[in-house]
Amino acid sequence: MASRGEEEAALAAPLLQAHGGEEEGKSSSSRQRRVARDWWVESKLLWRIVGPAIFQRVALYGINVVAQAFIGHIGDLELAAFSIASTVVAGFNFGFLLGMASALETLCGQAFGAKKHHMLGVYLQRSWVVLLIFAAALTPTYIFMEDLLLLLGQSPELSKLAGKMSVWLIPQHFAMAMLLPLTRFLQSQLKNWVTAVTAGVALAIHVVVTYLLVHRFELGFVGAVAAADMAWWLVVLGQLFYVVGGGCPLSWKGFSMEAFADFWDFIKLSTASGVMLCLENWYYRVLVLLTGYLQNAEIAVDALSICLTINGWEMMIPLGFLAATGVRVANELGAGSGKGARFSIVVSITTSVLIGLVFWCLILAYNDQIALLFSSGKAVLAAVHNLSMLLAFTILLNSVQPVLSGVAIGSGWQALVAYVNIGSYYLVGVPIGIILGWPLGFGVRGIWSGLIGGTAVQTLVLAYLTMRCDWDEEAKVTSARMKKWASTK
Repeated sequence: MASRGEEEAALAAPLLQAHGGEEEGKSSSSRQRRVARDWWVESKLLWRIVGPAIFQRVALYGINVVAQAFIGHIGDLELAAFSIASTVVAGFNFGFLLGMASALETLCGQAFGAKKHHMLGVYLQRSWVVLLIFAAALTPTYIFMEDLLLLLGQSPELSKLAGKMSVWLIPQHFAMAMLLPLTRFLQSQLKNWVTAVTAGVALAIHVVVTYLLVHRFELGFVGAVAAADMAWWLVVLGQLFYVVGGGCPLSWKGFSMEAFADFWDFIKLSTASGVMLCLENWYYRVLVLLTGYLQNAEIAVDALSICLTINGWEMMIPLGFLAATGVRVANELGAGSGKGARFSIVVSITTSVLIGLVFWCLILAYNDQIALLFSSGKAVLAAVHNLSMLLAFTILLNSVQPVLSGVAIGSGWQALVAYVNIGSYYLVGVPIGIILGWPLGFGVRGIWSGLIGGTAVQTLVLAYLTMRCDWDEEAKVTSARMKKWASTK
């Protein structure tokens, strides 16, 4: 029976090889059988990454959903304050750190595909150093949250409560700086089961601890946020112990000063990745902030935050495909197979869109019940019902866009995509949303509609870049980079 190392090496090998003139002589039915077989093989490779990646993301997202659900039943003001705190500061900072960590999906994925296993541990340590430095630099944004919200024109009562909550989110902030590189380090080696198990265990413990702190010890929102902090650190410690305890013998050789070599180049790639993904992550969070300026803002923010929470939870599925596509594309390019990278993209997008269609139908069918988990207020439930159509179309569109972002990550296009995101989101989506929301009087539905338009533009541009790309040339460039690594070691 094949060893785990042999199995992983096989998975890192290119899926499709060039067959030259052999394919021309084959019958149409033979080619169809070959395509079907290749599709099945690629689907298995994708789902080996997608399945655990979705479970891990759902579980991690569930940690904050559980906190939000408990806080939402404390009061509408508390729910609005938590939504603002987790959006304006924690969400913005998380988006940036998430993007910076995605540089590992490019580097570790390509190194694993090229069988340069020792470099994965070096990249992990390098990413930890970079993310912890940036996390420390961003910490004052949590401390001065109240002042920031007042400066932005939010109400004093909401700003004060959100400021208190944001301080309790600081432990999560540093947990993310440790966890995000760990997760990408493991998933690039197809060890996604580790990330899934640690997240699932932490979520189960989190539900119990949150109930005890909020209801038994009556600590209110402080208990809910503190329980979430503890859960995030449980995931970090679980994955860290696995890595340093011998779970990755080929890629983890202990701490090394190599982590500080080529430091500036790594910072540049990480920063480009950070800008690319944080612009995406911040985009719909801007919607919550803008909604805070509408009349009856508390109800509008509550309804919108519930919709975006549901969208975010479902978004874990396409984000799983983002991770899988990034890894598969990077592996294929690292192995020198442009054809395999292109085929992986087609399979991933098709599968993600089919799943998106299923959830689109579910949202339309159950739009009257989707908000009951988070609130029992009739005004909030009615507002969520009015937004359900926009929620459904956002979910459908997001079944494509993250997968295309995964293509960009796997190919190392982060800097280019950052410019695409700025143009699509902030020069198209936000201005249209503001015009629809205020001058034309459509309120939160108008703001959201404008932002959907920006996402549609970005999706079309990324699709064009993907279709126009010469994947064989991309594979040659990646192979040259692998040889450069080998010659310097």
